[in-house]
Amino acid sequence: MHWYSVVALLLTVSALFSFLNYKFFRLPKTVGLMLISLASVFGLFGLRALGLDVIAPATVAVQSVDFSETLLQGVLSFLLFAGALHIDISEFLEEKWSIGVLASVGVVVSAFVIGVGTYYLFPLCGFSLPFLLCLLFGALISPTDPVATLALLKTSRVPQSIKMKIAGEALFNDGTGVVFFIVVFTLLSGVAAMSPADVATLFIREAVGGIIYGFAIGYGAFQLIRRVDDYQVEILLSLALVAGGYALASLIHVSGPLAMVVAGLFMGNHGRKYGMSEKTRNNLDTFWNVIDDVLNVILFVLVGFEALLINVKLDYVLAGLVVIPIVLIGRFLSVCVSAQATRPLKQWSTHAVTLLTWGGLRGGVSFALALALPQGDGRDALILVTYMVVIFSVLVQGLTMSKLVKKTETIERSSGRT
Repeated sequence: MHWYSVVALLLTVSALFSFLNYKFFRLPKTVGLMLISLASVFGLFGLRALGLDVIAPATVAVQSVDFSETLLQGVLSFLLFAGALHIDISEFLEEKWSIGVLASVGVVVSAFVIGVGTYYLFPLCGFSLPFLLCLLFGALISPTDPVATLALLKTSRVPQSIKMKIAGEALFNDGTGVVFFIVVFTLLSGVAAMSPADVATLFIREAVGGIIYGFAIGYGAFQLIRRVDDYQVEILLSLALVAGGYALASLIHVSGPLAMVVAGLFMGNHGRKYGMSEKTRNNLDTFWNVIDDVLNVILFVLVGFEALLINVKLDYVLAGLVVIPIVLIGRFLSVCVSAQATRPLKQWSTHAVTLLTWGGLRGGVSFALALALPQGDGRDALILVTYMVVIFSVLVQGLTMSKLVKKTETIERSSGRT
C-alpha cells in the first residue's frame, strides 16, 4: 500500500473518530479515540462473521505502518517538544529532585519488581520466559508514557505540584528506560558482556549527552529566532530544530527524546521570553498545539488498530490480566521509594503517592518498544501483555483519574486539611 494512501486513510479515519467522540461521547480525546478504534476492530470481526470480510484490507493498511519506527524515530520527537514547550521552568525546578529520582531510581525499581513478578507468575499462566526477557519487559513497561500522560493532565484537575511531578517524570524517564532496555537487551543477546563501567558510559553518553546536546541545539535555534521578526520563519526554525535535531541525535548516539525535552523547555521559557514577539508567541503556540493534537489523534487511533496484528492466545490473555496488577504494584513501590528518598529535600503533599501511582500511564512508547523485541519465544506473549497494560492504563486509569482526584479532595476536606 502506497505511503500516501496510508497517511490519507489514517488522517481520514482519525478525523472521523475525533468528530464522533466530540459529538457523541465527549470522552477525553485519547481515551475516546482508542475506545472507538478498538470498537471498530471488534466491528470488523463482527462483519466477517456476517460474511463481509474487510479484515484483510484493514490488516494490510495497518501492516503498512512500522509502528515502532514511526513513533520512536519520528512522531515522538514532535510530541515531546510540544509537551515541553508549555512547561513552566520555575515550577519544574521546584520539583526537580522528585522528578529526577522518579525518572531514574523509580524506573529501575519498577523494572526489577515487574521483571521478578512476571518471571514467577508467567508459569502459572501456562508458559515461562527467561529472567532476562522478563526484566526486558520490566524495562519497556516501567517508564510512564509522555504522550498519554500529558494528554491526561490536560483534562484532569490534578494539584499543580503533583501534575508537575507526573509531567516532568514522563518527559525525562525515557532516557533511563531506554538505557536500561539497551543494557538488558545486550545481556539477553549474549553478543557482549556489559560491566558497570560500560553501563555508566552508556548512561552518560545517552542521558547526559542528550541533555547537553538538547541545550546546545535549543540555544542555537534561539540565536537564530531572536534575529528575525517573522513568525512563519520562526515556526519553520522550530520545526527544523525538532526534525533535524532528533535526526542528528541518532547519528551521534545521544538520547533524542531527552534532547527534545530540554530544547522544548529552553525554547518555551528563555526563547519565548527573550527571542519572540507577542505575535510570534501566539502563532507558535497555536501551531504546536495543532501539531500535538493531530499527532496524538493519529497515534491513538493507530494504537487501537494495532490490535489487528496481535497474536491472541488464552495463555497470553491470562498473563496480561495477571501483569496489570504487577505493573501497578511496581509503580507504587517505585513512587514510595522516590518519595522516601526526596522527602528531606522536598515535602510531598497528601495523597501524592496515590495520584502518582494511578497517573503514571503507559502508552504507545511501551508498545513500540515491545514491537522492537527480537523474534523468538516470548515475543508474541510480551506484545499482547504490553498491549493489554496500555489499554488498561489509557482506558481505565485515564477515565478514572479525575474521579480519584475528587475523592482525595473530599477526604482532605472531611479531615480538616486545606
